Amino acid sequence: MKGKVYLVGAGPGDYKLLTLKGLECIKKADVIVYDRLANKNYLKEAKENCEFIYVGKASSNHTLPQEDINRVIADKAKEGKIVTRLKGGDPYVFGRGGEEGELLKEEGIEFEVVPGITSAIGGLCYAGIPITHRDYASSFHVITGHLRDDDKENPEINWNALANMNGTLVFLMGVANLQKISSNLIKEGKSKDTPVALISWATRSNQRVITSTLENVYETAVRENVKPPTLIAVGEVVELRDKLNFFESKPLFGKNVIVTRSRTQSSSLEVPTIKIEKIENNIALENEIKNIKDYTYLILTSKNAVDIFFDKLDEMDLDSRVLANLKVCAIGSATAKEIKNRGIKADIIPEKFVAEYLFEELKDILKDSDKVLIPRAKNARDFLVNKINEICAVKEVHIYETVLDDSKKDEVLDILNSGEVDYITFASSSTVTNFVDIIGKENIDKLNELKVISIGPITTQTAKSLNINVYNEAEVSTIDGIINSIMNDK
Repeated sequence: MKGKVYLVGAGPGDYKLLTLKGLECIKKADVIVYDRLANKNYLKEAKENCEFIYVGKASSNHTLPQEDINRVIADKAKEGKIVTRLKGGDPYVFGRGGEEGELLKEEGIEFEVVPGITSAIGGLCYAGIPITHRDYASSFHVITGHLRDDDKENPEINWNALANMNGTLVFLMGVANLQKISSNLIKEGKSKDTPVALISWATRSNQRVITSTLENVYETAVRENVKPPTLIAVGEVVELRDKLNFFESKPLFGKNVIVTRSRTQSSSLEVPTIKIEKIENNIALENEIKNIKDYTYLILTSKNAVDIFFDKLDEMDLDSRVLANLKVCAIGSATAKEIKNRGIKADIIPEKFVAEYLFEELKDILKDSDKVLIPRAKNARDFLVNKINEICAVKEVHIYETVLDDSKKDEVLDILNSGEVDYITFASSSTVTNFVDIIGKENIDKLNELKVISIGPITTQTAKSLNINVYNEAEVSTIDGIINSIMNDK
């Protein structure tokens, strides 16, 4: 089998700034060779059993020399594997992708290059600085900040030309040489009052931007303890930052939140605490669907229940028309939305999205002649089934099971110990209990160092029973309610 290499630009750091083609290359890779500036969350998109090789390079601290990185990529491809070389920014903008490509060509290894958003452009954008602007700069110039250690000039850098251009200058990897860069530009005629921006960890939640002038920027950087990775932007466009700074103006900017949800519902930025396992060959569900006309109410308590129930209808060559003679109830707006996506508007949605409130609405309209079908999780609370059973016939059918997902234990503990997290959110009682099972009861105190946000009263009750201090409870029991709770926390 012949291997192949994809040299993929992972963008400047924001998870969503990866291209669709780059994501495809990650998903089909047998081996991913990644560096320090590639967002590690991309690795979660890889297929099972994908091999990960870290070759990160910090300033003056290389895990592997470039020649060894080239060798690793080539050797893995020669084993017949699909190799995705994941590089921060763009592979060909000071990413040394050209050197990697040359070696692959020499050794007859097929490769493709997938461009990425370079931090020189994307990073400035997220700092509120357009790299060009009709009134300020009609060109831009991206320059390596890696200068020679001795006092000799880098022959490829024409400081006089750079100093006398009106375009925006962007130096990558140049913090260690900031004093040389500023002094060389001033020496060759660049105004000492030229605005400069230092953009650290561009496009990420911990982005930090400091502005100064060419004359004072080195002293500013020392005073503010600016560290790599930091972009250096020089030019009049920096003055537009106050007007165009959209990223740092977002309501949740700078707030780091752990979101605990089920694996099937979580994005790659969230920590799954439970896995949803559908009950296969579910004869019990099929039998109740065959007898669906006997029922007067269908209660769906989660998006997972909606998906599994309607997928089973489709599998049985049926559709939503079989539900024409019954009332459909949804616990939660997300559940109701998913039902609507299947072509049905829920008849009953409780004011608060918990079983107790749904029962309050049902208890006055249910008759003893009614029959209620509830397809739901195997380990769900018994409250709703027990209370409805006091009024009329109710049939509970288990269609999925939530099981502990402890695959991220070490990662979660690392995050909790980092001191960088502000909030942790719990969207259900099961996420609370499972999260505690994952980290261990001996680590509950770590949660009390954070602001714990609960989706609703039942979840709050569960948290408190485990000696977890709930900082705030969402006014509306939805994910948006949780977000609003965080946004309103001043």
